[in-house]
Amino acid sequence: MHAAAATKLLLVFVFTSMVIIPHASSLRFHYINHHNLTTKTSTTSSSTSAHRSRDRRPSFALVRRDAVTGATYPSPRHAVLDLVSRDNARAEYLASRLSPAYQPTDFFGSESKVVSGLDEGSGEYFVRVGIGSPPTEQYLVVDSGSDVIWVQCKPCLECYAQADPLFDPASSATFSAVSCGSAICRTLRTSGCGDSGGCEYEVSYGDGSYTKGTLALETLTLGGTAVEGVAIGCGHRNRGLFVGAAGLLGLGWGPMSLVGQLGGAAGGAFSYCLASRGGSGSGAADAAGSLVLGRSEAVPEGAVWVPLAPSFYYVGVSGIGVGDERLPLQDGLFQLTEDGGGGVVMDTGTAVTRLPQEAYAALRDAFVGAVGALPRAPGVSLLDTCYDLSGYTSVRVPTVSFYFDGAATLTLPARNLLLEVDGGIYCLAFAPSSSGLSILGNIQQEGIQITVDSANGYIGFGPATC
Repeated sequence: MHAAAATKLLLVFVFTSMVIIPHASSLRFHYINHHNLTTKTSTTSSSTSAHRSRDRRPSFALVRRDAVTGATYPSPRHAVLDLVSRDNARAEYLASRLSPAYQPTDFFGSESKVVSGLDEGSGEYFVRVGIGSPPTEQYLVVDSGSDVIWVQCKPCLECYAQADPLFDPASSATFSAVSCGSAICRTLRTSGCGDSGGCEYEVSYGDGSYTKGTLALETLTLGGTAVEGVAIGCGHRNRGLFVGAAGLLGLGWGPMSLVGQLGGAAGGAFSYCLASRGGSGSGAADAAGSLVLGRSEAVPEGAVWVPLAPSFYYVGVSGIGVGDERLPLQDGLFQLTEDGGGGVVMDTGTAVTRLPQEAYAALRDAFVGAVGALPRAPGVSLLDTCYDLSGYTSVRVPTVSFYFDGAATLTLPARNLLLEVDGGIYCLAFAPSSSGLSILGNIQQEGIQITVDSANGYIGFGPATC
């Protein structure tokens, strides 16, 4: 149904130069004022004010990690280096987790020490959720690559520091432990039986971070709406750098994710919009966007739909364009192979988009050729294409487009192409992948309403912006 609708639409939306159409775009360049990261183009745009005025959908705010942790940095460069460190760990985790050779780790029955590694990178966006009755407000990491919902709980035998007080199950009138013989317990990838017959769970994140505890049914308050009987992990042993979050809100494809558990209530759909970053590396930490659950609330009219592959959020990408010119890449470079390798994943936990080496080199070279004589600056970690724009009021950069299976095209907003790493120093926010997996990161998703319709197997882009 969505695919048929997409082929009949010719939609052009320009909001910080975002264009979404089911055919090739004719927009070749953006003009960027880097002092405030606003853009202008010579293309007229349809207004999005009608979408905003009619949008009374129930939603709750996404919050950037720095707003929760209170982290400050001496300079934007330090913030970017910290971001890149988290990003590398997250990309390695996804590559391992999505590898055809992946085997989940089973820690039950083993007393071996698990060494905590780097932050696995999923904690870029947080949401405020009420746990229990009466609700205890907690910050949870929003992760589209995870399936389990969990929070740290009293009594905590091993816990990391979090911004909120620990959740106490004894203080909730709706907390109900799940038995190890129940169907819910058997749904977990890694579970076991405790001494009292309760269901014990274990979730590890590939880098040494993990949570262990008991599975329970509990009431969650989401954006002012109480949802009863949600299966959550009550973690009594938790290790890792989850940057002040009380736990994790899994929005993955599996049955234990929040969307999977809501089922008919959510219609298998949710929508999110990541607000664009501020001009400095550590600024604009508060205004991070919104998350909406539910079919009637989340699915917008007029969105351009792209087929979505099962397991995680794979999208079919057929090519990339720079300056409205399709890059000469080998056929099938972005395809998901029969054994589960390769493919392109939409991920909110990864910031910088990762592409196969061939695709990244072609994109970088085309971008460099199109910007012309802009003064170069030294690279910063994995960001190897940087410019000193401190002496410019505005600059012209080429458009970057993703061509999806089914002829849909997404031309990215101009501000989603460059990341400020220091005063006036900007780097191309793309990087080569160390594996065959490509990741469409959150910098490239900013300012675009993205709707996931897992029940029907589609993901929608636009038309609303944030």
